[in-house]
Amino acid sequence: MPTPDDENTELDQQEPVQDSAENVDEEPIHWQAAEYINQEKNGLWFIGLGVVAAAFIALDILVLKSYTFSVLVAVMVAAIIVFVKRPPKMVNYTLSPNQGLFIGEKLHHFNEFKAFGLLEEHGQNSLMLIPLKRFMPGVSVYFPAEVGEQVVDVLGARLPMKPLKLDIVDIIVQKLRL
Repeated sequence: MPTPDDENTELDQQEPVQDSAENVDEEPIHWQAAEYINQEKNGLWFIGLGVVAAAFIALDILVLKSYTFSVLVAVMVAAIIVFVKRPPKMVNYTLSPNQGLFIGEKLHHFNEFKAFGLLEEHGQNSLMLIPLKRFMPGVSVYFPAEVGEQVVDVLGARLPMKPLKLDIVDIIVQKLRL
């Protein structure tokens, strides 16, 4: 008849059974998405941009009489045109449960963020990682629906999820289709 000590030694000698779900959770999640949502701008949008720029330049010439402001307006309009004409590039994302989020080759560690939230912008799923540092911008990432549940599970295991809503600057940028 086995003694309790014999049972303990038998249990100690048994190899631990590894749960296959644990191994799956440790696998990094890979996906590709555009760096931003490209909204088409028609000729009327560019005409509106020109009218606003002309109004600022007229205000400068008539009231401020500081021609450097006019030059600044012209440079800003040129930069906006270059930005809106450039198509978004596809970015490779990897979410590692142990390390953090790789955007391209750059790693964003989990300990850099205090929380995350989900948004839907123009039919695209996105998440925002909220930084710990006050003046550091949040990291916004678009992801396809196929990996959405896995992404939320991995982030939820490391960071609290907070409800997000767009601030006034984001709303203005959306309205201007930038």
